[in-house]
Parts: sequence; structure tokens; C-alpha cells
Amino acid sequence: MKDWLWMSMGDLGRGIAAGEIDPITLTETYLSAIKNHAHRDRIYARLTESRAMAEAEAASKRARAGQRRGPLDGVPVSWKDLFDTAGVVTEAGSALLEGRVPETDAWVLKNATLAGTVCLGKTHMSELAFSGLGLNPVTATPPNVNDPGAVPGGSSSGAAASVAFGLAPCGIGSDTGGSVRVPSAWNDLVGLKTTAGRLSIAGVVPLCAKFDTIGPLARSVEDCALMLGALEGGKAADLAGTTIRGARIGVLQTVALDDVRDRPMAAYKEAMDRLSDAGAVVERFEAPEVARAMDQSAVTFTSEAWGTWGDLIETAPDKMFPQILERFRSGRDHAAADYVRAWHVIDAARAEWAARVAGYDAVIIPSAPNLPPKVDRLMRDHGYYVTENLLTLRNTRIGNMLGVSAVTLPTGTPSCGVTLMGKAFGEEALLRVAAGAEKVLA
Repeated sequence: MKDWLWMSMGDLGRGIAAGEIDPITLTETYLSAIKNHAHRDRIYARLTESRAMAEAEAASKRARAGQRRGPLDGVPVSWKDLFDTAGVVTEAGSALLEGRVPETDAWVLKNATLAGTVCLGKTHMSELAFSGLGLNPVTATPPNVNDPGAVPGGSSSGAAASVAFGLAPCGIGSDTGGSVRVPSAWNDLVGLKTTAGRLSIAGVVPLCAKFDTIGPLARSVEDCALMLGALEGGKAADLAGTTIRGARIGVLQTVALDDVRDRPMAAYKEAMDRLSDAGAVVERFEAPEVARAMDQSAVTFTSEAWGTWGDLIETAPDKMFPQILERFRSGRDHAAADYVRAWHVIDAARAEWAARVAGYDAVIIPSAPNLPPKVDRLMRDHGYYVTENLLTLRNTRIGNMLGVSAVTLPTGTPSCGVTLMGKAFGEEALLRVAAGAEKVLA
């Protein structure tokens, strides 16, 4: 049964369908592993044990009756602590929300529950989701699977750790500027950022509503496809027969390759070579509109974040980690006209980008230009924290600014993922390309 802890969601679901795995025993195995793990309290903010067992028992009955609701019926999942869970504390990694208990589940959790998934519990995260590093001295900083002294990436830090340490087969996170893809990349997972608006954020504690998205962190592209289907109450993308041969892959030269550190760059180049050797058509291109869009991120992200949280923050600013407090406060002096002008630039850049990449199946970039920084230095060096946080999110933020779907894949080099960016609302096509690439890069 310990082998179950390292299986993919797809394989667990097939095991349940074949009668080889009982959802009750599976859930008990995960809950026991969590309770006995040395990093349990750094990964999970709280377990939902009663709910998990009730859901597992119902899934077990359906399996025995031949009435499974879908391929993930009976498969456990962890949830970032900004997804509302009815009657269970949901604090979004912040002391400002201590004791907050929602009355209903988030929209995506309702759908996932209807699909038969089992809610294991809530995972730790960056404070109010406003950091790509995953450092949270207010609640907990989850571990990095490749470096015990480094941060795991954020803000879906615990979601990534829950999967990387064998304490969930999938974690559900949110991604506003890279919060699914960075921790996935730094913990050697697959992470899917959906297009803003693809999945409802009703019942999700917001950061920047116009950029907030939801996505799975998992062991495989198939798992991300299956989970996307469950999250929206639909069907998963058909990945049968996927291959990278013949796929047109654009290599973005603008912004994404600036100041990339040696090891991530080497892993990126090797990944491109392997894709090319497998038959992908790899073409380099410049896109000036990317820089223009990226220049608007400081105004748009911080303005929305401050507009959403400023009043509450100023009631008790001492409850916040000073680095996060400073980042929120950086948005309080932007004028409404600046925000409107920024969105005009972004909308124009998105249209230009869509036309430029129309002939590509995906665009490839390094997921993060850097490796996970050390916790100790981040805590003592203010300037280092600021520069590393901004660099960490630089490449992933491209996809958010351009409003597209994106998926990060492991390369075989620890903590060095590559991201494939697809079209807006083109998740199914992107997942097929990613599945083909996964076969080459695994």
C-alpha cells in the first residue's frame, strides 16, 4: 500500500476501477502517511479527516456497485488553504484571517467532490498568495523536496510539497503570477495554469481577481488533464496517441531568457535539444509586446492586491510578514487612471501576441530563471528577498500578463522545469502537446 503514495492519480483511479484498490484503504493510507510524516505540520495547515473518510466510504460503495462517477472517483486530493471548505477554517496563510470559517465549498471543490475526489485537507501557502518563494514565517514554510534549506516556491507551496513528499497524489493551487508553476518546477512536478475565466474563482480567497487562476500540481500531464475535467465538471482532454513529432514549438527570446542562472539555462537548452531530436520543429522568435505587457505588472498586480486587502491590512499590519506587507503597500499610491492605461497596453499586447504565435502549438521558456533560494538568507537579507522574489516570478508572470494557458514540466534536472505556453482557453490542445513533450523529457 505504500506504493500507492507515489502513484499517479490516473493509475490510482484505474486501480479502483479494477477492484485492486479500495478508496477507504487508500484514504486511510494517505491520512496515516500525513500524520506520521516529519513535515506534516509544515505541509498541511489542517486535515479534513472526517470528510475524507465519508467521501472515501461513498466512493467505495459506488465502486463495488459499478457506479463510479468518473476516472478520479475515490482518489484523494489536497487543497491550498484559500479554497473555501464548508465548516472548516480557511485562512489563506494569513493571521489576518485567523478563525475564518466559510459556510460553503468553493465552486471548484464542489465540482471535484461531485466527481468523487476525496478532500484530504488544506495545505500551507504564501501569505495571502502574494509571493512566489513560498516563505511564510507567519504560519509555516513547507519544505523543498530537493533542498532542505531552500524554499519550495509559492504561493502554492504546501500543495507542491504534499505531492512531492508522497502525502497527496495531487494538490490544487491557485496561480496569479506563477503560484502553481513555480512550486511545481522547484519540486519536479507537472503544474497547469488555466486561463483566467476558465474556472470560476467563486469561494476562492482572492489576490488579484483579473489574474487569479486555478490549477492542479501533479505527477503527470494526464493527472492535470483529469483534474481539470473534475474541477470544471466536464471531461478530461483526450491524450491518446500524443507525440511531439511535428509539433511547432516557438522559443521566446524576449524577456524570458534574461538573467537566467546557469543550471536552469542548461536544463532548458537540453530540453529543447531533446524535443528537437524527437521531431519537434523548434523556432526562435522575438516578441516586443511581451516587454510592454510586463512593464504593466507593477501597476496592475499591486493595485488590485491593495484594493482588495488594504483596508483589512491596515487594521493590524503588525500581523503580517514585513516583506509581504511592503509588497501590498506598494500598490496604494497608484492612480485609477494608471491602472486603466495599463490595461489598455495589456489588451493590445495580448492581441499582438495571439497573432504572432497563432502558428505555434506551444511556446517554451524556462519555468524559473533561478533555483530555490535558501530560507536563512531570505529571512536576513531584505534586498535579496525582493530581487529573488521578482526574478522567481518573472517568467511565469509572462503567461498571466498575456492571458494564456501554461504548463510546467520537469526536465530531469532537479528544480529546473520548462514551461509550455498555449493559447487562451486552449488547455486541451496544450495538454496534448505537453503529453508528447513529457514522453521525451521524462
